[in-house]
Formats: sequence, C-alpha cells, structure tokens
Amino acid sequence: MSLKPHASVLSTPYIDSHCSYCCAPAPESGLKRCTRCRVLWYCDSKCQNNDWPLHKSECAALQRWAAEAPSPDLAIPSDAVRCLGRMLWTRRKEGLDSVWAREVNLMQSHRASLPPSAFESHTSLAHFVVRYIGVSSPADFEPFGLASAGDLVDLISRFTTNTFTLTSISLTAIGVCVSPTIALINHSCEPNVAVVFPRASINPQDQEPLMHMVAMRDIAPSDEVLISYVDTTLPRELRQKELEETYNFVCKCTLCTRTSDVDPRVALWCPKSCGGRLPVPTEDNALSRCTNCRAALADADAVLDALRVGQEALDKANSVQFKDPEKAIQLTTNMLPILTSVRLTPSCHPLLAMNRLHQELLITSLHTSLTQELLDETIRTAAKYSAGLSLILPFGHPVRGVALAELGKLLAVDEVSAPTSSTAQAFPPSGAARLRLAHETLVRARDELVVGFGMDNGGGQVGRDVREAIVRLEKELGAWTQGIRNALEDTRASRSTSRH
Repeated sequence: MSLKPHASVLSTPYIDSHCSYCCAPAPESGLKRCTRCRVLWYCDSKCQNNDWPLHKSECAALQRWAAEAPSPDLAIPSDAVRCLGRMLWTRRKEGLDSVWAREVNLMQSHRASLPPSAFESHTSLAHFVVRYIGVSSPADFEPFGLASAGDLVDLISRFTTNTFTLTSISLTAIGVCVSPTIALINHSCEPNVAVVFPRASINPQDQEPLMHMVAMRDIAPSDEVLISYVDTTLPRELRQKELEETYNFVCKCTLCTRTSDVDPRVALWCPKSCGGRLPVPTEDNALSRCTNCRAALADADAVLDALRVGQEALDKANSVQFKDPEKAIQLTTNMLPILTSVRLTPSCHPLLAMNRLHQELLITSLHTSLTQELLDETIRTAAKYSAGLSLILPFGHPVRGVALAELGKLLAVDEVSAPTSSTAQAFPPSGAARLRLAHETLVRARDELVVGFGMDNGGGQVGRDVREAIVRLEKELGAWTQGIRNALEDTRASRSTSRH
C-alpha cells in the first residue's frame, strides 16, 4: 500500500538541501530557489510550478513572518506551524466539504482530555499559526472552516496526534507529514508493518513523497496490521512516556508487558564476562544479577551516574548537531568511553543512540577531512551501531537494513593509506579482506532492505544503490584477485628463467 500524504513540509535544516515539493535531495545541477520568499527550494521549474497553487499563500506568509522576526534565527516558522499552514490553505482550496477535508476531520483528537501542559503548548501553537496565515478577525477564520479559536486548537490536536516523520531514503528525519488513512492504524512496539519513503515511483516529481506500508513479516488474515508511533529502540519507560504525552494512551503491547527476559535496551554485560547480561539498575532497585552466572553488579551508582550523564550529553549533542557540529562531536567522543566503561551492551540506551549520532557526525567530517584514522573510527562506530540494532530489531526491519548498508559503503571506501604493523590485525581489516567484508555486509544489507522497503521495488532507492555497490565491489575484487594471480605467475616465471 502506498499513498501521498495530505500535507508535508521539510524541517528547517533540510529546506535548502531538498526540494520542497517532491522532497528529493538536491540534484547535481543544484536546486532552484523561490525568488520571492527566498526560503523554499525546488528541483526545477516543474516542481516549483506544481507547488505554486499552494505555495502562493505560503510564500506571502513566509515573507511576512521573516519581516516581523526578531532575529535571523527565527526568520523561518517551525515545522508544525508551516505544516498546519499548508493544511489550512489546502482545506480552503479543496473546499470545506471535500473528501480531503472530511478525511482530516475524521482524524482522532484528544482535545477534551489534554493535560494542562499540552493545552498550553497547543494554545501557543495556535497563536503562531494565526500570525502565520495572517488572520486578524473571526470572519477571517471562516474560509478555513474554523468557527472559533477552539476549532483551531482541535485541528492542532489532530495534527500532533496523527503526524508522521517524513524521512529520506536512508530514514533520516527530514520533515513531518500528515496521512489520515495511515493514522487509522494502531500502534505496537513490535509492529508487523513499517512506514517508509523508498522513492520507488516511476515519476517522482509528480508522485513523491510517497508513503509505503511494507509488511516486515507474514500477516495472517485474522491478524491486526500494526505500526509503531515511536522509536522502538528506546527503553519501555521512554516509549511509554512519549506515547502517553503525545497520543494519550498507555501501551500494553507484547513488548511493553514482557517481563521474563532482560530487555537489551536496558542491559549490561556480565561483570564476570561470562557472556550473559543483566538489567541496568534503577533508583528503586539497585540489585542486578547476571541471568547466566548470577554474578551481582558491584557498583550500581556508577552505572546510574553514567546513564544520567549520558542522556544529558545525548540531548545536548542532538540540540547542537547542526548549529555547532564540533561541540556535538566533542560531546559524543567524550561520552562514549564513559558509557562503555560501565559495560553497557551496544543495544543499551543511551549508548545505541550515542553511537548513531557519533556515526552521523563522523560521516559529515569525512566530507571535509578524509584521513585513514577518521575513516576507520567511523567504520568501528557504524559496526557497533549495527551490532546494537541486531539485538533489538527483527530481520528485515528497515532501520537494520539501512545501518548495514551504511557500514558496507564505509568499508568500501578506498583506503587513504596502507596499514601499519600495529593496526594490520585490528578492525576494520585492510586490503582485499576489507573489500570482502564490505561485499558480505552489503549482500546482507540488501537481503534486509528488500524486506523493509519492499521486494517488488528492489528495496527502494537505497536497495538499488546497494545492488550497484555490490556489482562494483565484485568487479574490484575480481581485478584484485586477477592482479595477485598475475603477480604470482610473474614470480614463478622469473624464478624459472633464473634457474636456466
């Protein structure tokens, strides 16, 4: 199943690197900027013309907002304000009794049961939306189907409860979108369906962004189709908190109610190194034992301190990764050894998320300063992240497939310098061994991508990219092997000649 969202916008950091109509990344020829608002960018005049019926109102709103902004940092409204603006302009354009408007009105709202903190945030967002769309009197609300300010708060509640993350082909969050149809599907922290944007359409400029629902395992006719509303790599406490605050329910799925096993999201390696795991301690229960050898955790306070400081560092690094990437990478570099020193497993939060962010920051650094040391550190971080995911997510989950693809592509990058004797036996390997590992990793990635992004489209754009990388590696490995054979034959011939 695939369909186009009712509304979508790019997040501010991605506005100048992606098309605001089809959401494609910038082509080699570059993007075309709207010369009026100077905020949105497009693939070309086709995408710009396709978006103009809606962007016409948005363009004027963006100009008004920028002119009134107290500082350049606030010259562009938030994702939520811009997406709600597009929803209101589309409702006015399509008609208040249109199918589009009726589908949006059917989305669930929790306005009547909002906690005071949420009501305050909704009210604040409503003020920003009113300012953005430029209404100044009650009569101005009527073309948008709003009879009162309460109706706007109700729409905002529907928006916050039913919003999906707009992602790139590699699952990077690049914006937000709204789809009333997919919003009808219930949540589970162990979903059987993934919502992805594989960019597999024949005419992407006309059809994208296109949301795909992909079954990650066989679903019987009597089984309910389930998706996840939150990041399922997070521990239960954080998942439950987000679900209750945003969606107003307590999850009772199989993962949230399971108590028998140690959840790898909150697990430590055995202090006796027996290979077993033990649950991380809590403030209420500091006693923790290995499920295998029953060895007890000696210093619960050290673990609790590391978890607390690690979460604080992760939040800070995430908040500054675009504005101050050097600060972000300093935070992750300093924090990772602390988290590993208390024996967190690679799947444990916040170590898993920290490794992911560290990998993203290192990859960005590679574009400006490619050294062998930096490349190898990026590969090691990607390997740890992928290993952590394998302990949490099932085979075929798109996040697993993308992580393996990223690791394989990093391994396939040409080495900057030859290995030294001290690093010859370390990970990652060098020479032909590295290429073989890259090939094996990409083959595994493609096997998972065709599940997570759809077998009928070859795993989407990322699956096709991986397939092309596999073919290139096979040619390179063939040339490498043939070169070695030629060298050996030359050596034998030389020795034979010298004997005569």
